Amino acid sequence: MAPAGPVEVFRTFLKLGVTSFGGPIAHLGYFRNELVQRRGWVTEQQYGQLVALCQFLPGPSSSQVGFALGLIRGGYLGALAAWFAFTVPSALLLVLFALGAVALDGPIGQGLLLGLKAVAVAVVAHAVWGMAKTLTPDLRRIVIGLAAVVLALFVPGTYGQLLAIVVGIIAGMLWCRHVVEADRRPLSVRVSKRVGIACAVVFGLLLVLLPVLVASTNNAWIAMTDAFYRAGALVFGGGHVVLPLLQGEPAISSAVTQDQFLAGYGAAQAVPGPLFTFAAYLGFEMGDGATAWVSAAIALVAIFVPGLLLLVAVLPFWNAVRNNILVAAAMTGANAAVVGVLAAALITPIITSGITGIAALVIALGCFALLQFAKLPAWAVVLIGALAGLLAGVTGLGLTWG
Repeated sequence: MAPAGPVEVFRTFLKLGVTSFGGPIAHLGYFRNELVQRRGWVTEQQYGQLVALCQFLPGPSSSQVGFALGLIRGGYLGALAAWFAFTVPSALLLVLFALGAVALDGPIGQGLLLGLKAVAVAVVAHAVWGMAKTLTPDLRRIVIGLAAVVLALFVPGTYGQLLAIVVGIIAGMLWCRHVVEADRRPLSVRVSKRVGIACAVVFGLLLVLLPVLVASTNNAWIAMTDAFYRAGALVFGGGHVVLPLLQGEPAISSAVTQDQFLAGYGAAQAVPGPLFTFAAYLGFEMGDGATAWVSAAIALVAIFVPGLLLLVAVLPFWNAVRNNILVAAAMTGANAAVVGVLAAALITPIITSGITGIAALVIALGCFALLQFAKLPAWAVVLIGALAGLLAGVTGLGLTWG
C-alpha cells in the first residue's frame, strides 16, 4: 500500500487512542483489527514480526508497535502522530483524575468498567483467532504456539513471554527452514542506518549522563527526567512491569505518597491507551501549581523516549537480516510463539480479571460475535460493550457469579 501523510495516521490512531481499552495485549488486538485487517497497512506476517521484535525491546511494546506502524505509513511525522494521538487521550484523562475531575465509583462507574473489560476479552480473543489461522497453519507451528502458551502461563512475569519467544525462535530455526511464507515483503521503514546508529548512541548517552547530571546539579527537573527515562529504558514487557521500577525511584517516592500512587495506578486501568501514561499522572502530582502540567509532560515524554529510540535504532537493520534463511525461519517460529503469548495473556489476566460474572461473559461473547461475524469496527464494539456494562451496573444483574 502506498505511503500516506501524518494527518491520516493521526486520525486513525486518535480513534484507537480513545477506544483501545484493556492493556498492551488488547491494544495489539485493536491494532490488528484496524490497521492489518481493515486498512491493510501491513500484512499479517509483517505485523507478527513487529510484535515479536517489540517484545524483545525494553519499553511499552504496544506503543512501540504503534510507533512503527505510523513510521511505515507516514514517515517520521507519521510515527510522531501515531504516538501523540494514541498516548495523549489517556494522559489527559489521568491528569484530570489527579485534579479530581474523574471518578469511577458507584454502580455506573463499576458497570462501565465491567463492560470495557469484557470488550477487551472479545478483542484479544478475536486477534488470537485470526492470527492463529495465519501464523500457525501447520502442526509444527501449532506445537510452537502451544509451548509458548505453557511457558507464558507458568513462568512468572514477563520472563515467561520472553522465554516463549526465545523458544519459538530456536524451534523455528530447527523446524521451519522449509516453510516458505506466503508473503515475504519487507517492511517499508524510512529510517537510514545512520539515523539508527545515532538513536542507539543517544539512548546510551542519556542513560549514562542523566544520573551524572543529577549528582552534579541536584536539579529536581533533571532528577525527574532521569527517574522516568531509566524506568522506560529498563522495563521489559511494559505495562504492569513498570510499577515496581517507578515505585523504587527516590525522585518519585519522595514526592508522591503511596495512596496517591495506588489511586493513580488504579485509574490507569480504567482509561484507554498505554499504561505508561501513568507517568503523566505521577508527573502532575510531583509538580506544584502551574508547573504541574510541565512536569506531567516531561514525565510522559521521558518514559516513552528510550523505548522509541531503541526501536528506531533497530528497524533500519531489520530488513537486511530478515532475508537470511535462518533469520526467516527464526521469525516464523517467533510469530507462532507470539500467538501463544497472546493466547496466554487472554487466559490470564484478561479473562480472569475481565469475566467476573454472567453479565461480563454475555457481553464478551456478544462483542466477539460482532467482531467475528458482523465485522463491526472495534470502536463501535467498544461503545456497545460499554453501554451493555452500564446497563448491567445500573440493574445489578449478573455482576458476579454468586
